[in-house]
Amino acid sequence: MTMFGIGFKHEHYAELLENPQHYLGDGPMAVDFLEVHSENFFGSGGAAKATLAKARQHWPISLHGVGLALGSVVGLDPWHLDQLADLVERTDPLLVSDHACFARGALSQSSGRSAQMVHASDLLPIPFSKAALAVLCSNVSQVQNRLRRTIAVENLSAYFAWQKSDFSETQFLAELTQRTGCRLLVDVNNIYVNALNADKAGAEIDPLQHCKSWLDQIPNDVVAEIHVAGHKAMNDIVIDDHSCAVSEPVWTLYCHAVQRFGQVQTLVEWDTDIPALDVLIEQLRMAKANARGGLT
Repeated sequence: MTMFGIGFKHEHYAELLENPQHYLGDGPMAVDFLEVHSENFFGSGGAAKATLAKARQHWPISLHGVGLALGSVVGLDPWHLDQLADLVERTDPLLVSDHACFARGALSQSSGRSAQMVHASDLLPIPFSKAALAVLCSNVSQVQNRLRRTIAVENLSAYFAWQKSDFSETQFLAELTQRTGCRLLVDVNNIYVNALNADKAGAEIDPLQHCKSWLDQIPNDVVAEIHVAGHKAMNDIVIDDHSCAVSEPVWTLYCHAVQRFGQVQTLVEWDTDIPALDVLIEQLRMAKANARGGLT
């Protein structure tokens, strides 16, 4: 049976934890799991960890990272990986995921000094090249070996593309799963945002049909989770800002994804301009209704 979850945001901590019975079970308000950004719960002790532990008493937790920088040529940050491993040990999560991106690099120093490591604090796209795939596979394998579990890797919303490509994005992601055994987290909104921006840039594509074709090229047995979210048009670009309700085209694509991948756990993302909890629950209800429609 498909599980449907929401992000566990501090704006909703009290309402969820003071009345968990309202959001458990099979009713219209039911939340099957909660997702958190892993990095928000690193470190020892503190109120954040206590709150997460309390939530874990009622719901499975999905850990979604934004800082591993899995595509970085300089490799992983050992401290970050240690913190993630500790969090995984404490929460026994439903899923661990991060993005197909890079963020870490090395600044060259004067002679005799070690290079300074820097983090872009952003999800930067990687080229779909053989070299980039080798780096991503190595880093994903290192994470899976350290955590002793399979992780899921999310497709990116990207605002530029590298010129050199040996693969399409779907070929690249499929090859990643084959080489490492990892799963994919398919973000339907990311696919649509990329298609809208490509169309604005002169690609002359039908965004919906382009996205359906993208989904059809992903192997149907490698998807661990689907994300849906809102986006915003800003002048000549569309931003994946998770600040509003899911759009009708994204729901259409979600139905197509369900037809393609079957009963895959689904998360409604809303990360900025956080609404009242009942608004988010209504989005979750819509996800459930669209999933049922996609399976008919």
